[in-house]
Amino acid sequence: MYAYTTSSISAPSQSAQPSLPAAFDAAPLQPVSFFPAGAEIYAQGEKAGTFYQVEFGAVRIYRLLADGRRQISAFHLAGEAFGFEAGTTHHFFAEAINATAIRTFRFAAGADMSDRLLPLALKGLTRAQEHLLVLGRQNAIERIAAFLVDMAERQGGLRQVELPMSRMDIGDYLGLTIETVSRVFTRLKDKGVIRLPSLRSIEIVKHDALHAMSE
Repeated sequence: MYAYTTSSISAPSQSAQPSLPAAFDAAPLQPVSFFPAGAEIYAQGEKAGTFYQVEFGAVRIYRLLADGRRQISAFHLAGEAFGFEAGTTHHFFAEAINATAIRTFRFAAGADMSDRLLPLALKGLTRAQEHLLVLGRQNAIERIAAFLVDMAERQGGLRQVELPMSRMDIGDYLGLTIETVSRVFTRLKDKGVIRLPSLRSIEIVKHDALHAMSE
């Protein structure tokens, strides 16, 4: 087990945190857990019933296909919640992308959670449907443009967007090869739509153009 815990850590700003159900019970009984890059948070088939929130860092949710390939279904950034399941077991793996802190929430005993969990379930369904729409696009530029627009919106609409995930992660999320992802990033840069200050960050120069490509 790679995680270790502590009960003293500064939480992210309230503006970065979604509204979580009050019937979830967090620290001090459930302190923050730290996971190094690549550490497993939970595995497919493990018992569900616990809810998680990213304090800092990033998480990828994925499943291994029968042929050994990896399909990433979601990324979760600081302030975002994950781990909600319709059944009693997890259907995917959750793994820290980089050094990540996770706060664990559990159902309060005897609490009626139906009205609180429904918005979370619907939000997860909406994001899954949006991901399917992106995967249904044949053009690699459209997929990556939609991904970058989504990442920008989730980080407050800033021009400079941090990408904690690798090009391979992005490819496994969008159904593209790493070579295609790198080629499209270079093409968008050459068109002046984005700049690439570093490997893990982009600057959106022409937001309208990027948004148009994503539609």
